[in-house]
Amino acid sequence: MKFHNLYSFFKGTALLCGVVLFPLSCTSLAHNKGNEIQYWLTKGDESVKLQRQTPIRFGNTSDTFQNIEIDADQKFQYIDGFGYTLTGGSVDVINRLSLAKRKALLNELFGKDENSISVSYLRLSIGASDLDSEVFSYDDLPSGQIDVKLSKFSLTRDKNLMAMLKEILTINPDIKIIAAPWSPPVWMKDNGKTKGGSLKPEFYRAYANYFVKYIQEMKKGGIKIDAITPQNEPLHPGNNPSLYMPSAQQGDFIKNHLGPVFKTNGITTKIVIYDHNCNKPEYAIDMLKDPEAYQYIDGSAFHLYEGEISALTTVHNAFPDKNLYFTEQWTGSKGNFNDDLNWHTKNVIIGSMRNWSKTALEWNLANDPQYGPHTEGGCTECKGAITVSDSENFTRNVAYYIIAHASKFVPPGSRRIASSQTKNLSTAAFMTQSGKIVVIVQNDAEDDEHFNIKFAGKYAAVTISGKSTATYIF
Repeated sequence: MKFHNLYSFFKGTALLCGVVLFPLSCTSLAHNKGNEIQYWLTKGDESVKLQRQTPIRFGNTSDTFQNIEIDADQKFQYIDGFGYTLTGGSVDVINRLSLAKRKALLNELFGKDENSISVSYLRLSIGASDLDSEVFSYDDLPSGQIDVKLSKFSLTRDKNLMAMLKEILTINPDIKIIAAPWSPPVWMKDNGKTKGGSLKPEFYRAYANYFVKYIQEMKKGGIKIDAITPQNEPLHPGNNPSLYMPSAQQGDFIKNHLGPVFKTNGITTKIVIYDHNCNKPEYAIDMLKDPEAYQYIDGSAFHLYEGEISALTTVHNAFPDKNLYFTEQWTGSKGNFNDDLNWHTKNVIIGSMRNWSKTALEWNLANDPQYGPHTEGGCTECKGAITVSDSENFTRNVAYYIIAHASKFVPPGSRRIASSQTKNLSTAAFMTQSGKIVVIVQNDAEDDEHFNIKFAGKYAAVTISGKSTATYIF
């Protein structure tokens, strides 16, 4: 059974291959009948997508299966949320939907009811990302002009994005937002171009004030920015837009300009450093070694296009009192559902959580069937979680299900707890604020895996299909 329509699926009750699909309107996620374990499954072959399965139950005796042991006494980081980047291109294509379809989609994505996937965290670009239809900043000027006082600063180019954010905030007022620039205004750069180049030292203070004005103007519009990073992918100047900002420059910018300017202006938005690949944990570590920069830094953000997800633990072990965030991973036009579901669940969701991250974010929320909009020189293969084909139709892609298996069941404020793993089964476990245990399991094997969920001296026998992801709640 392919999971094409959330509403029609959740509204009804069906029987398929011996699996009873219970209507969510009748059984709350918070409801737990004694030893019952509820669970949802997505298979890599796409035959099952976020479908509720027949509940299983705990018993007092074990069997010969391998155990996944859950220990709620071992507690780790608190979770801020799961989600996507709401790019300008995402806003453009979602706004192509009819009013009714757009409203239904936003409620499905951001609502907290049982028919929603409860996305709880968003990333924004400060100015354009490469998945906007064109490049812009909030202070663009004719060639040769500068505006150190930022008298021309304006968020007008983001008015549609801000309008959608306000709509999202009416659905989920608690959603958290992190924002990052792809490039400062070109008059601040040494090459005078949107692509590449570095920030001129004489404009460090003006750029710090640019962040302040962004946060203040968004707040005036009813949008709170919880955190910023000074630069998206600071070691990748080949995108359009982009900026090269090595750690020495970012450290100087933060300790001598951004941090003090935030303090002077009473800005409480968190400063999160790096925001790039796991192959360079030293970028963050070197900055955190500087006590002047350290005082202003909340934590570090990572992507996983290079390196290993364990880099987050490397940074955590060096500076355990600083937070970690996983902020971007794309799914592409040449990928397939099976490989993407399993790799991303194992690394982005489970991997980042097991390595101390407070967030797990996939990349673009939505685009069109041609993988647009994007800038000239921007990503031409990035696949959104949603593809909008016309005013009445959209498709849920693999990133939708990757995030949904966490966001729907692990609300902000949950805390990761200990869970064991096996050769083929990757796991992450959480305790919600209401006391529920949530366990995400990914089976990397081609064949079914049989195991026990072991918790508090009780055992529940479970079978998970090959190349599948499941979320268990009890």
